[in-house]
Amino acid sequence: MKKTLRLILGDQLNERHSWFSEVNKDVVYVMMEMRQETDYVTHHIQKVTAFFSAMRAFSTEIKSKGHDFIYLKINEDGNEQSLIKNIKKIISEFSFEHFEYLLPDEYRLDEQLKQLCEEISISTQAVDTEHFLTKRNDIAEFFKGKKQFLMENFYRKMRRDHDILMNGKDPVGEKWNFDHDNRNKYKGEVPIPPAYSYKKDVSEVVEDIAKAGIKTIGTIDESNFHWPMDRRQALQFARYFCRELLPYFGTYQDAMHTEEKFLFHSRISFALNSKLISPKELVEKVIEAWEEDQDKINIAQVEGYIRQVIGWREFMRGIYWAKMPDYAGLNYFGHDRKLPNFYWTAKTKMKCMEKSIKQSLSESYAHHIQRLMVTGNFALLNMTDPAEVDKWYLGIYIDAIEWVEITNTRGMSQFADGGIVGSKPYLSSANYMHKMSNYCPNCHYDHKKKTGDKACPFNSLYWNFYNTHRDKLEKNQRVAMMYRTWDKKSNEEKNELLTQADYYLNHVDDL
Repeated sequence: MKKTLRLILGDQLNERHSWFSEVNKDVVYVMMEMRQETDYVTHHIQKVTAFFSAMRAFSTEIKSKGHDFIYLKINEDGNEQSLIKNIKKIISEFSFEHFEYLLPDEYRLDEQLKQLCEEISISTQAVDTEHFLTKRNDIAEFFKGKKQFLMENFYRKMRRDHDILMNGKDPVGEKWNFDHDNRNKYKGEVPIPPAYSYKKDVSEVVEDIAKAGIKTIGTIDESNFHWPMDRRQALQFARYFCRELLPYFGTYQDAMHTEEKFLFHSRISFALNSKLISPKELVEKVIEAWEEDQDKINIAQVEGYIRQVIGWREFMRGIYWAKMPDYAGLNYFGHDRKLPNFYWTAKTKMKCMEKSIKQSLSESYAHHIQRLMVTGNFALLNMTDPAEVDKWYLGIYIDAIEWVEITNTRGMSQFADGGIVGSKPYLSSANYMHKMSNYCPNCHYDHKKKTGDKACPFNSLYWNFYNTHRDKLEKNQRVAMMYRTWDKKSNEEKNELLTQADYYLNHVDDL
């Protein structure tokens, strides 16, 4: 075998990859911490810390099994802080004859590595990460010729293809989707188990980040870092979720609560997206827990979680590869406003926004409804430039990697793709917030008021959005009722709502 250099990126921490099935003296692995990756957006301090910590733990584990490994820390002498420069330098210095890499999940890195392979004189090969249940182009093939990609159709195909929750050709429970059962507000009916935590000391990594001068956002308790940093910890998170949280996950998966940051969510998305654990084994553990105790765990909880893992997650990746790079520039509504300042400070009188943003800054995490129906919802009502929204989400959340972030924010949240991902914009007035959370009772604003003093901004901005974009939306059957309701309002009421919205838009940083 030729003397081979194999590249592993920071989100490719799959110990069970076939690459590691045997030790080969002619193979050397390389991983690198680079300013290229820390600086393309401003990331949360916990996100940078998590990736560096997980990468270092992974390299230690692989080396302990006898594999040769080159690991470049962020402040190490000779680290060029560039993927291409580092690889070229290492190939030259150690006289490698062959270069291999795992297929990246981000378009920009895929392009970089293709460019690198054209520029170096040795042979090269790209290898699958052996993580996802689908290939990059499966979605494009499945929806070939279709303008809109319906996730439900793809999800059912995934269930059939992988025999997940199936009785022959029929779905377990006689329904494909139990989403209707998974929309309950949490009122303290059942106790929420404590969040699983490791209390790991990451002060050395945090010190390295500071020494490198990397600009970050958010806060970190460096002596009490609770995210899973290796495969063993990821598996323990999964076991804890199945045992303690799964029984009520589906029921309250859309709920929001001022005193409960995590509710019944697994918080395993970072471990999943960095490939410490695979979607297949996560699904298997969830089904195993359900089969062992169906009196405690019902099918709605299980299906709701599995739909996120094998449905939505794989679906978003497929759309990403089907539509990039053009997808990153889509702006269906032509929105161009800046993101309000309180997205960086949490200093706002809107309780839902304050709580969701403050949690994002302190935890580098918020669950999907906080992201979609609170911060994403307001960004859409504010008519924010989707590029600004992308940067915020990509930077602030520990699990955010572009393939899964941009399709969720620019697509589902901001409808900037014009309906490729979702069939309608996901936006709401204060009514939804009141229905799904306890944010409203202690808010400065009155969720019932549409205009006047202390009227909730979500209400007038909601109607202003529909009025502004009538030309693009009124023929959409899923929002036709909104226009019928709007048209029944008197001219006086319409003017009051639009005047209120205009005031809020012009004073958005003061809300």
